[in-house]
Amino acid sequence: MAPPKLTYFPIKGLAEPIRFIFAYANEEFIDDRIDANNWPTIKPTTPFGKLPVLDIDGKVVTQASPICRYYAKKCGLNGKDDWEDLLIDATVGTFDDMRQAIANYYYDPDEESKRRKYDPLIKDTIPFYMERLEKQVKENGGYFVNGRLTWADLWVVSLLELVNYYTKLTVEEKHPHIRALRDKVQALPAIKAWIAKRPKTDW
Repeated sequence: MAPPKLTYFPIKGLAEPIRFIFAYANEEFIDDRIDANNWPTIKPTTPFGKLPVLDIDGKVVTQASPICRYYAKKCGLNGKDDWEDLLIDATVGTFDDMRQAIANYYYDPDEESKRRKYDPLIKDTIPFYMERLEKQVKENGGYFVNGRLTWADLWVVSLLELVNYYTKLTVEEKHPHIRALRDKVQALPAIKAWIAKRPKTDW
């Protein structure tokens, strides 16, 4: 059986949570980083014209969070019951709401529209989400769900570099519990080893 092949652009981006979970699970995988110039040719061959995609023995699936959830179940990063799974999914979805708002700003092609979005994003949207996520970690023993490591923690930590790159901020700077969680996740031996060997990219 061939290792799964994860195809994405030559950046961390939305593939990085999957890579974190592969690393944590000690799951061998093919890290297929395509040249962005080749994307117009590759795009029609993907299920929905988006990356990342994962090829498991010829079966191709898409969407980063379901892929993470699938492998989380294999390595114990899922919830202990349906309720915990719901809390994990809610956390991932909440962080993604913030990430999407940031992406909507970053990718806006209209410079005037982009300029108008910046202050509300920095002063309102990001603080709104980060303050509540900080409180969640504080109330859950240093993790997002029920005082133990889950894939929600890997999801958020792996995507902090992305949102920080988009905003030119360190969004966790004023949130000590999230900073501590970031440091714990990045210090996990398997994650630390992955960070040390992965290709060097800004985001």
